[in-house]
Amino acid sequence: MNALLSTSHRVAGSLNRAGDAALPLLARFVFAATLVMYFWHSGLTKLGDGIFGFLQPSLGAYAQIFPKAMEAAGFDTAQLTAFHWAVVTGGTIAEFVLPLFIVIGFFTRLSALGMIGFIAIQSLTDLYGHGGIAHEGTLGAWFDRLPDGLILDQRAFWTLCLLVLVFKGAGALSVDRWLLRRPIY
Repeated sequence: MNALLSTSHRVAGSLNRAGDAALPLLARFVFAATLVMYFWHSGLTKLGDGIFGFLQPSLGAYAQIFPKAMEAAGFDTAQLTAFHWAVVTGGTIAEFVLPLFIVIGFFTRLSALGMIGFIAIQSLTDLYGHGGIAHEGTLGAWFDRLPDGLILDQRAFWTLCLLVLVFKGAGALSVDRWLLRRPIY
């Protein structure tokens, strides 16, 4: 019995070491393969005209992020405050920068935390700003037989992928690791 337990512990130790090396890279790959284009496409819909369009977001950007405020303002962005502009501009920039940082492994833990916050705000906006909470099936439910609820089910997996990066970091193939190996003067 001792030999079996000893073998089990040795195998578990090897798997733990392999997981420490592989999980961050796999989490970044899965994020890149499934979510980067989703967020970048969403960010593109928010850009205004011209090279500085990220500083003057589109009407659609305000409608996506502040649907009720836009409706109350008659879809006139001039009626909104600097707070609305700052949130929309920051959100638009975040949709491009945070996914890029995660994929290249730069400030990975902080970027993953930022994306988790972004997903939480996005989910609340989808549910309460756009009225998704009133439509059966949008929220979904955990521990049911359906794995495709738009908010609870899908975004739980998104968040789990990001939590791997928060807890484990970016892994060996990352800008973070490269920067840590360089001497600091």
